[in-house]
Amino acid sequence: MSAAIEIHGLRKAYRRLRGAPRLAVDGLDLLVPEGCVYGFLGPNGSGKTTTIRCLLGLVRPTAGTLAMLGVEVPSHLPSVIGRVGAIVETPQLFPTMSGRRNLALLARLHGIGASSVDAVLARAGLAERADDLVKRYSLGMRQRLGIAAALLKDPALLLLDEPANGLDPAGIREIRLLLRELAAEGRTVLVSSHLLTEVANTCDHVAILRRGRCVAAGPVGDVLARGGAVGVLVRVDDPVGAAAVLHAAGLAADPADGFLRVGVAPADASSVTRLLAEGGHWVSELRPDAASLEDLFLDLTTEHPEEVAA
Repeated sequence: MSAAIEIHGLRKAYRRLRGAPRLAVDGLDLLVPEGCVYGFLGPNGSGKTTTIRCLLGLVRPTAGTLAMLGVEVPSHLPSVIGRVGAIVETPQLFPTMSGRRNLALLARLHGIGASSVDAVLARAGLAERADDLVKRYSLGMRQRLGIAAALLKDPALLLLDEPANGLDPAGIREIRLLLRELAAEGRTVLVSSHLLTEVANTCDHVAILRRGRCVAAGPVGDVLARGGAVGVLVRVDDPVGAAAVLHAAGLAADPADGFLRVGVAPADASSVTRLLAEGGHWVSELRPDAASLEDLFLDLTTEHPEEVAA
């Protein structure tokens, strides 16, 4: 599979007036396949935004190599930037102009026809508010306008830094569907986000950063498998009675959000269904009790006292 983004050994150190330089990115390796939605995760200060800025030529890397769509950057950025759309942190807009006027100016700057403005406004869900002044937009609407601006160039690659920031649940769902549509069209979307549930529902691949390094990366299912499955979750009509049957057989079984969490390895799940069937309880759902993305994220990124001291 071809790579839309390829990063090897990226380091970025910021000088300080006193003391050693601050290392924002520390030997990062990253491979983003084409045609996917790629979740870029990490706590504040983990290097996500700095990495995106390095890709876009907004800051100069201290070391390492980077490429977008097969083109080395930042040395050859002009030859590829026309195929890349981006939002980095809060979109910079003219507050005393309408959303439509903001996009029209950007379109003219890039030599893009006016018809594209209406198309991206509709796609970002702003058609009805396109002629309102941006200063009257909510934070979520400004984020939508930023996404519309990123789509103006009909990009093959999108770099979106917290695109759902400030959106309500309905807006978040719309952005999720939009990102999936863009990937279905063959585009690649790198999305930095702290909304872990949305990342799990939206992204095909994910990378988790900690202290400027990648601590986990790959297809979402493979990354979640790192957390292991410590049991199985079973849904039955009578969880109290089913738990009693399993306890009598020497198995741990505890309520968990409408399921029973049973302490057996997923490979031994058939023994659970057999015991319950013999006891007159029929299983309507059974699945491994795997770690959630949030559980794995916290496990991989939580700072320990000895690390903070170091």
